[in-house]
Amino acid sequence: MHNSIFTFLTSQETAQQFLYQCYQNLPGIKTTDIELKSYENCQSFMYYLDHGRKLYKTGEQVDILFRPTLFFYGMSHFMKAVLLTKRPYYPESTKMLAHGVSSRKRKKKAYTFMDDEVKIQHHGLLPYYAKHILNMERWPFEKVKMKSMFSLIPELHMLFQLNHDEQLVPVGHVHGEILHFPNSLLDQYHITAQAFIKRIKTFLPKMNSIEIEQNHISIELAQPFTDINNHPFFMDQKRRIYFPRFRDIFFPISKLIVHYLLLYNLSMLSRYEAGWWGDLMVTKAEIDYPFIVEYLQIAAQNVPNLFGSYFIEQTHLR
Repeated sequence: MHNSIFTFLTSQETAQQFLYQCYQNLPGIKTTDIELKSYENCQSFMYYLDHGRKLYKTGEQVDILFRPTLFFYGMSHFMKAVLLTKRPYYPESTKMLAHGVSSRKRKKKAYTFMDDEVKIQHHGLLPYYAKHILNMERWPFEKVKMKSMFSLIPELHMLFQLNHDEQLVPVGHVHGEILHFPNSLLDQYHITAQAFIKRIKTFLPKMNSIEIEQNHISIELAQPFTDINNHPFFMDQKRRIYFPRFRDIFFPISKLIVHYLLLYNLSMLSRYEAGWWGDLMVTKAEIDYPFIVEYLQIAAQNVPNLFGSYFIEQTHLR
């Protein structure tokens, strides 16, 4: 289905009609501009999608040394295509063209990717996208470690388990109505069951019932849990829902932000830290290596699928 939506949007006629549909109910757009901007933006919209897809397809085929850069720029193109569905006048200024995130310029001697940090900037693609597409008004962090971001990729759950460092716990399934939280979470969060329920309540649909038992907390929802944007819940490609085991990775953010931060920093390493990056790929000395290799395999499918889901949602077919 994701390939179908991308294929559907490869013609000027379908791309223009799609944007026209997106603009019809947008606040802040002049009525006279709905048709005009859908025509003006459809060419850029098509190019962003085409370049994004090609960068990911090429990235899957090239040596891993160059993969992060292609994936990061592919993701940036997809994000700009999404922005054109909600922001018909994008980009309003050159401030929005920067990446919106920065990393350390000089790496320490005992550098490891897991301990590296990135910093969110006030201006640029990421904060602009977070505000206008994900409705994020506040960030849960100013700086964040790469291990924390890896921790929130459910498809890496098994690697963390094998390393005896489990970061997420499975709690349910998308479109299911029951969530199970192990009581061991309460110790990690230093919180009572009632306080824990109060903390997660704002991120969930209406609850029908709550059962606090000896080993777990069960929550029955009034409707299936489908919205996982800006939540401390993360979904894998098999539609299972995971929750952070530790309080210090309780971040109500979209999985897209996690991917952006990881791919940004990995692309910076592959471009500007050729010595460290090349050495890691050849010697495979650090635990960074299996996590990075596995993550890039996940991102190759996960990122285009997440954007494909967004475009499908805009057609109201889902």
